[in-house]
Amino acid sequence: MLLQITSLYRKLEKDKLLKKLQETAGEENILKAVKLLDEAIKTQPLDEELYFLRAEFFYKLSRYGEAINDYNKVVELNPGNKEAVGKIDMIQTILRYHNTDIYANPNTDMDPWLE
Repeated sequence: MLLQITSLYRKLEKDKLLKKLQETAGEENILKAVKLLDEAIKTQPLDEELYFLRAEFFYKLSRYGEAINDYNKVVELNPGNKEAVGKIDMIQTILRYHNTDIYANPNTDMDPWLE
């Protein structure tokens, strides 16, 4: 019985936290939200929703490496999460084009924009 009450309490706290964090805007507030999520993940390390939300905030901050790490953790916890897999692909595409310098590439036969 005590375990059920504790579990319910954590779920209520998590729901409040997620609702509050989803309304977050602005870089300073997002950084605060990431810190809150770090603490929440320490207490609930198997909660894919927390990792997904933190990945979304990292994406908003253009911290793509950390975002990919969290999306990968979501996929590890729930292999059927297609949204996380799609986000990983999207970030990899962004990084591929972001890090392409067509003027420094000696291979003039390759057009990075027409894969």
